[in-house]
Amino acid sequence: MTDGPNIARVAAIIGETSRAKVLSVLMADRALTATELANHVGVTKQTLSAHLAKLLDARLIAVEAQGRHRYFRLANRDVARLIESLMGVAFRAGAVRLVSSPREPALRKARVCYDHLAGEIAVEMHAALLSRGALRNDADGLRLTRAGERWFESFGIDATALATQRRTLCRPCLDWCERRHHLAGALDAALLQRIFSLRWARPARDSRVVSFTPAGEQALRRVLHRS
Repeated sequence: MTDGPNIARVAAIIGETSRAKVLSVLMADRALTATELANHVGVTKQTLSAHLAKLLDARLIAVEAQGRHRYFRLANRDVARLIESLMGVAFRAGAVRLVSSPREPALRKARVCYDHLAGEIAVEMHAALLSRGALRNDADGLRLTRAGERWFESFGIDATALATQRRTLCRPCLDWCERRHHLAGALDAALLQRIFSLRWARPARDSRVVSFTPAGEQALRRVLHRS
């Protein structure tokens, strides 16, 4: 008998097509009802209920009751990181759809990855922060520099306060479509919320797509590359 957690059970639960779709949809970090999830996945509500029960039992998702409705979301950031990693492995292994959806180009450009920004714009942002010395890779991994603290403060983000949280402040995350890193962790989550508050971009209603306005995209690049 092999000691340790039973990863085969969790892998089997995630590996079923409809359940994998549920987890992917919930990567947008929006709580959805069973009816909404059934519409996204393309199964009946009765079929989806059985899948949700398995996901709840495995503690991969959580549920919250509000009035007559029950809302489902990913259980925590660890689950989000797992799904994000699996997406990257699937993409690199060639496990992609034969026919791309109309939203595919938009997803590649900018999307929500649970609570942080991913896609081409996010990869460009990560590279710019490294180039200007706001972030630095060393033996201990990715870290925020003093110059980075000042840059984030100038952008309206208190990086010092974020560093006191239990959550990882910053880490590199391999983007599944770009095959380069974007930023993840508390810093990127704060960056995304700041971008939304400035109305440079907004989340799409029924998708993980983040839609930047032309002016917002230009403004972000100006902020990233200003001296």
